[in-house]
Amino acid sequence: MSLFAWLRPAVSALTTQQQLRRDCLPAYAELSECSLREQRWVVVDVETTGLNLNRDQVLSIGAVVIEDGAIDFSQQFERTLQRAGHKLSPSVLIHGLGPSAIAAGCDPVEALLDFMEFVGDSPLLAFHAPFDQHMLGRALKDSLGYRLQHHFLDVADMAPLLCPQANIREAGLDDWTQWFKLQVVERHHAAADALATAELALILFHRARQQQIHSPLNLQQRLGQWKRRQQAPSF
Repeated sequence: MSLFAWLRPAVSALTTQQQLRRDCLPAYAELSECSLREQRWVVVDVETTGLNLNRDQVLSIGAVVIEDGAIDFSQQFERTLQRAGHKLSPSVLIHGLGPSAIAAGCDPVEALLDFMEFVGDSPLLAFHAPFDQHMLGRALKDSLGYRLQHHFLDVADMAPLLCPQANIREAGLDDWTQWFKLQVVERHHAAADALATAELALILFHRARQQQIHSPLNLQQRLGQWKRRQQAPSF
């Protein structure tokens, strides 16, 4: 066994039924040229033990679905994950998930299988998506031995791309919900943040159509062009 094998965390032992569920998870779909309205989107948010990408863990997952141009309230997902040895940390002051809430949570394997079955082959949206994508990817690899390959689009990039007049680049979710005068009842709770992100995304899809961006593939391409321009050195 190599040194690197020793360093990698062991994948959780799966039951036969869990292995079957994992193996039956649908493959991700490539972004298509269907309309933004026709696409089923899963809007996700995670709460974690902290912000360290390599050490901290996912504590809860919240998600809602955008389909047929609206939030489908019949398709919602929320799970709190059990984490052995979870202790009070500064992050508890933000998301409120203390040791008792974590102890009452779901087995991470079951929660993650449930989540990926909920996602299906749909692309995902998140605010500051690289963080959610990385943390979910790590959790899925460690708990299921599953490689997350689904497309993620970042609502935090969509907003300044489609609304440059706001001039609030690199802003947080609160900044954008306030700019659009959205009424957000709760924050720093995975399901509530996913819902706020979905409401923002619907507004941005409308702005995208006004700017002749009509498909998920076209939106991804325009986001890529915009990000390259932002990263280009200025002289």
